[in-house]
Amino acid sequence: MIKSMTGYGKASGDFQGKKVTVEVRAINSRQNDLNIKLPAVLREKEAEIRNILSQKLERGRIDLIISYEIHNIQNLPVINRDVIKNYYQQVKTISEETGIKIPKDILTALLRFPDALQQEKDETAEEDWTAVRALLDEAVGKAVQYRIDEGKAMETDIVRLVNRILDSLTELSRFEPGRTEKLREKLTQLLETTVPADKIDRNRIEQEIIYYLEKFDINEEKVRLKQHCSYFLEKLNEQESNGKILGFISQEIGREINTIGSKANDADIQRIVVGMKDDLEKIKEQLLNVL
Repeated sequence: MIKSMTGYGKASGDFQGKKVTVEVRAINSRQNDLNIKLPAVLREKEAEIRNILSQKLERGRIDLIISYEIHNIQNLPVINRDVIKNYYQQVKTISEETGIKIPKDILTALLRFPDALQQEKDETAEEDWTAVRALLDEAVGKAVQYRIDEGKAMETDIVRLVNRILDSLTELSRFEPGRTEKLREKLTQLLETTVPADKIDRNRIEQEIIYYLEKFDINEEKVRLKQHCSYFLEKLNEQESNGKILGFISQEIGREINTIGSKANDADIQRIVVGMKDDLEKIKEQLLNVL
């Protein structure tokens, strides 16, 4: 079973006069890239949230947004006036000492300073986290299920493409006997047109033909290609998603296909090899989004 790295989950709930929304988005990335946006009251929980996302979503670019929509005015943060005044006096002193003018929007800037806003009740942070944690688990669970569902569709397509490569491998075998005869005739004609008949050593000719036929033999590559495809399907059916391993096996499949193409010396076999390469490229594109 494979999972897509693309996922989406959303959960929301109302409690204590506010609506909380948790939204999780995931796309493909080689690393675990977390981007988290939290309300101030949950900042101290960021490390725990990162740990949850890393464990359950494993890998990818993951965006998490937790937002509050407050309905009850009593739950709004309170401006800490004494802190704002103290900040302003410090800014004013620095302005007089340096000659730098205080900007008109200084109040907006001061409201972003630490402790400029405060909750009326400190205990609401823990109460909020209990509710948010449940919503976070729900949203992440939906994102995981999204990955599983999309992974099933991807798996169906990937299996189809691997089987097409195996079918092409079988078709390729039909042209090998004719290819051998063509190669033998070509080498014999080339020799007869360049060397006088009385100078030709028939035994030596046969030895050279055998040498070249062995050099262009693709049986070993065919066996390895079939083994790689079987191993690929085996890893595809494992319980855990194996995107990185599948990517490595696809490289080995490509290496064997390329070698067959370089040894082909036959238009029909080259045509089949081109089709196999096309199917493999489609597989690799899918694997970029496999967890």
